Amino acid sequence: MLKAYATLDFSMHLFKVRFTMKLTYQTLPYDDDDIRGADAENAESDDYPGEISNRKQWDDDCPWSEWYSAEDPIKGFGLIALWSEKMVESSLEMAELENASPHEAEKWFLFPTIYESSKGNSIGFASQLGLLIDALNMSFEAQFMEDFVSAAENPGSDNLKSSMVIPSPTVVDRVLKELFHEGSKLPDYAKGKHKSSRFIKGAPFESLFAQFCLHSLWFGNCNIRAIAMLWIEFVREIRWCWEESQPLPKMPANGSIDLSTCLINQKLQMLAICIDKKRELNEDFQDCFGSEEQSVGDIEEDGQVVEGSTNLQQANENLDQKRDSQLTEEGLHGSGTTTPRSNTKPEDVMPTEKKPEDVISTEKKPEDVMSTEKKPEDVISTEKKPEDVMSTEKKPSDSIRRGSAGFVGSMMLLKSYRNMHAPFTQDAPLMTEDMHEERLRAVEALGDSFDFSAQLERDILSSDMSAFKAANPDAVFEDFIRWHSPGDWVNDESEGNGASGVLTTEGSQDNWPPRGRLSQRMSEHGNLWRKIWNDAPTLPASEQKPLLDPNREGEKILHYLETLQPHQLLEQMVCTAFRASADALDQTHFGALKQMTMKIEQLYVTMASVLKPLQVNNLSGDSETVEDLRRLCVVFEHIEKLLILAASLHRKFLHAPRLTEAIFNDYYNFYLPKMGMSSKEVDVQTDFEMKLPVRNHEREVISNMFTPPTANQSWRKVLSMGNLLNGHEPVLREIIFSMNDHANNSHYAANTPGVYQEEIETYRMYTCGTSNDLRVALSVTSCD
Repeated sequence: MLKAYATLDFSMHLFKVRFTMKLTYQTLPYDDDDIRGADAENAESDDYPGEISNRKQWDDDCPWSEWYSAEDPIKGFGLIALWSEKMVESSLEMAELENASPHEAEKWFLFPTIYESSKGNSIGFASQLGLLIDALNMSFEAQFMEDFVSAAENPGSDNLKSSMVIPSPTVVDRVLKELFHEGSKLPDYAKGKHKSSRFIKGAPFESLFAQFCLHSLWFGNCNIRAIAMLWIEFVREIRWCWEESQPLPKMPANGSIDLSTCLINQKLQMLAICIDKKRELNEDFQDCFGSEEQSVGDIEEDGQVVEGSTNLQQANENLDQKRDSQLTEEGLHGSGTTTPRSNTKPEDVMPTEKKPEDVISTEKKPEDVMSTEKKPEDVISTEKKPEDVMSTEKKPSDSIRRGSAGFVGSMMLLKSYRNMHAPFTQDAPLMTEDMHEERLRAVEALGDSFDFSAQLERDILSSDMSAFKAANPDAVFEDFIRWHSPGDWVNDESEGNGASGVLTTEGSQDNWPPRGRLSQRMSEHGNLWRKIWNDAPTLPASEQKPLLDPNREGEKILHYLETLQPHQLLEQMVCTAFRASADALDQTHFGALKQMTMKIEQLYVTMASVLKPLQVNNLSGDSETVEDLRRLCVVFEHIEKLLILAASLHRKFLHAPRLTEAIFNDYYNFYLPKMGMSSKEVDVQTDFEMKLPVRNHEREVISNMFTPPTANQSWRKVLSMGNLLNGHEPVLREIIFSMNDHANNSHYAANTPGVYQEEIETYRMYTCGTSNDLRVALSVTSCD
């Protein structure tokens, strides 16, 4: 090899050659078809050959993998190992360098191979959202969703037949099973929720309607006919849950209605609550019916009255006690809002100053406790005479306390000088957004907002007053105001404990009654509150008519879902699908990439702005909003691509985050000019190139990426020339030999001045090649 430097007799000379080497390594492609085939051959020899079809993909644990499998944008990494110039005096030293490990190289440079998808070829949330917008644009052509399904059966609907195919019933059943029967555990809506997600009026990511929208993106080809078919079956499943009193999956059956979500989600949440209340009413009816049958059996068993009526009374008392025991002291507050349909018996809440007349003893003889005004229909009819048995259904005396939740601090009733009791009250009826709007329009139409608002709340106020009367038989209107609306009770003088009527000791008769009065609005003539008080019956909450009629409200909700116009459905689906897709991507782990975090935040703000017109329900088929939505899909597509790249880098450099940030930031700056263009306009021929210096503590992470070749990859092995990295030899070698000499010893410099009588580089050879092909790229002999 050294003969290329000069024509001298090398046997008579000793040369010192400078040597520089540059080796390039390349990881195996992550999705190489040949490797997959080799792995398949190996897997067929295992005990479970069928599992090769379920081979783990790179994104199996990424949030989007439930809906689609993304192609890894990073196809591999190249590594350049660079040796600095060394002096070589013998062939033995050269042989050592030929077998040197790349870990001995002075510098490492990493360069990724990033894949750019072909024009319009990528499939993800963005591509399917574009199809959903096409369905929205067509939704104005029919009045009901059934029209799109039935229209396909007409002779003139060739367009629907050819391009809009409905999946098979098996696919429909699988989707409905995933929505209604798998994973019915109530999800945590707050988990993983982006702080800006609430500004988009859709449905929470894991809610029933959001999951329906995400399934719709992949159902068929997300065409309007397939969506109509799936929606019809979806509503049928909801009606089945309603008729069978089965819990609505993925929907909370308690709490308030979240008015920041879309109307369909509000309706489904309301329906879930109605189903729960309906089931409770059915269970209570069955329990009471069973107890009544048992009590009648006790009465007729021996042909005489034994303990039948008493057993029924005790069963009811046990049921009441069970309900009351679930309530804590936290429910005893000034507003009196506690668990609905709960009451206690007099003996459960007997005040400390109870008197004999407050209790009816069950151990007394029937004639001792028989009401003086009892009538024949008030007595259970048996073979015994009516006067022998006391009826359990007779109207209790107004002096009996019912439905008490306990004392209200140390407050006393104004007239009777007894402890005030807080009643169990019904919860205020829940309302969806459209119900609130109906009330608001009614208020505006009638003009007198105060009187009409009071009229609207009359049922709630009357219920609270009735419960308060039952819990405090000796109460007056002023007592109710002191408990329910303390701001409308004016103290004439300061009274130590703050609340009116509070006595520190039971014997402070001089300070009784408290010096206070009703506020001006409550003391006006014809005050509506006092009128409601006078008309309110004395009934505990458990005996009142429910403020929320679950049967009526449930049927109204189902009617809304079954008659919803297509464009109203698609508008809410678009909002929810964008929000749910973004929420799914937002759950991706990509490390501390500030630019990616900023882009996701900007995406939510952009979506909230573009989707806002869908909430006012005034779109048309040629609306400019549809074009804005298409441009939003382009923005979403670019964010989705960047996020998948960030996730791939984060997974590969989990222990070297600096490399993740450096590669992503460089690619972000390279990709930024393309983010205003659609995927069809992006020039995929422009390759991303970068060479990133690798620090010493990061070399192990890079080295681990070059996994040793398996036996099935033996076809890749060739004659090795050394310099192996975990079994991988360089794909390219570049070597530079150079030699320095004194200029006066070279015939090229025979006439050079004495100033050049020094050691300079006179010979240089460039060699490059693979393990099978090593060639001289350039050989230079020079003295300049």
